Amino acid sequence: MNEPKARHVPVLFDVALEFLRIRPDGAYADCTLGLAGHAEGIARRLGPAGRLIGFDRDPEALEMAKSRLEQARAAMGAEAPQVTLIGEAFSSIARHVAPASLDGLLADFGVSSLQFDRAQRGFSFQADGPVDMRMDTRTGVTAGQVVNEMDERELANLIYEYGEERRSRTVARAIVRGRPVTSTSQLARIVASAVPPMKHLHPATRTFQALRMYVNRELEEIKALLEAAPKLLKPSARLVVISFHSLEDRIAKDSLRQGVQQGIWNVLTRKPVTANEEEIEKNPRSRSAKLRAAEKMKGRE
Repeated sequence: MNEPKARHVPVLFDVALEFLRIRPDGAYADCTLGLAGHAEGIARRLGPAGRLIGFDRDPEALEMAKSRLEQARAAMGAEAPQVTLIGEAFSSIARHVAPASLDGLLADFGVSSLQFDRAQRGFSFQADGPVDMRMDTRTGVTAGQVVNEMDERELANLIYEYGEERRSRTVARAIVRGRPVTSTSQLARIVASAVPPMKHLHPATRTFQALRMYVNRELEEIKALLEAAPKLLKPSARLVVISFHSLEDRIAKDSLRQGVQQGIWNVLTRKPVTANEEEIEKNPRSRSAKLRAAEKMKGRE
């Protein structure tokens, strides 16, 4: 197993940590560990009285995050914070975190660099691999099972709902006719044959997105986390979420708006924060990132 690059920096790193307003003795949750870029940044700003709780349902990512954070703590010596890593989906956070115990919560939604860059995980059409797409490889149905077994109409609805693909019926029909689908490159070719070429987007992008989000129940996970967050945060604690496409961002935006109406949140980002040109040049994936932040109102438990 390859170790993550030592200098890996995640999307919107500085601004995310700035909005978290990290206190050395505070307790913070990183709900999407990935390669532990954000998590290491949080840990290095904490002191011995501080605590970091990390979640990732991907066993491979969890092991890499554990290794990286152990190295960071070793370098910090006696000043290292407490670190607890949990190999579950972040929707389970309320089972592991006490009410009103967190000073900050961070979530970086979507697929991680580790998952996207490994062909054998099946997330990308850029390299050939099995049609898997599960974040937790220990459980659940694969994207391959979905494309090979699902009814055509249901498959079309899935691609439309999660991928916002207007030609979902045409795509679903092509997939059903192309069965059995055994690889990501085959699936990409089938979709490309059913969707006209696009100037800035691969024809299979929306379909791959839809399958990934369905298989991993990503929107349901986000809704569960945002519902739990107010109960877990202390008054004046911070929530920071990073989304990568409209469905994720819409859920975050609507959740925060409802929280404002209920007197729970003070939203700190009137508009979502996006990456500057320098970051986009270094990391093209940051182009679509949108960060929203809020502070829990005082007097709310």
